[in-house]
Amino acid sequence: MSTALQNHEISAILQRQHHRLRYSDSVEIGSVIFSLSGVAFILSDTQDLLTTGEEQFSERIQKFINIHRNSFLVLSAALHGPKEWNVMFRIQRRFLGSNLRIIPVHNTAEAVKLMLTIAKITSKPRADDTRYKMAMTKAQIIENSPVWKMLQEYQLHCNF
Repeated sequence: MSTALQNHEISAILQRQHHRLRYSDSVEIGSVIFSLSGVAFILSDTQDLLTTGEEQFSERIQKFINIHRNSFLVLSAALHGPKEWNVMFRIQRRFLGSNLRIIPVHNTAEAVKLMLTIAKITSKPRADDTRYKMAMTKAQIIENSPVWKMLQEYQLHCNF
């Protein structure tokens, strides 16, 4: 976790939930990295983005996504109005085709919940389990599909 977040509410919430945190000056400012699951989040407030300037922010994000393969931008705004959605659209357009995923949140608690959910789902044992469950669900859907049954009947009729 970025040293800049040491006194941030996110650190306090994670510590209260008994997560071990390690702070570093070598990671991008405002970033949280879950090393076991291989995901990285960079936190930003929409208002900060509007005041600091888009070019400087874009350079920071570009550096972040060049380092982290599974990268997420957690864009926080108390209210997602037209200005906030416009900012998000510009960021999406700028990084279209990259490995950056943009997730809007309203508050810190929502951001922490989101990050923990993604980190848990992408961790090795859970990711394998999720893939297996998805494959089984897909097979079950196909097996019980009326379209699949119709195609099987059609193939039976064509063989005669």
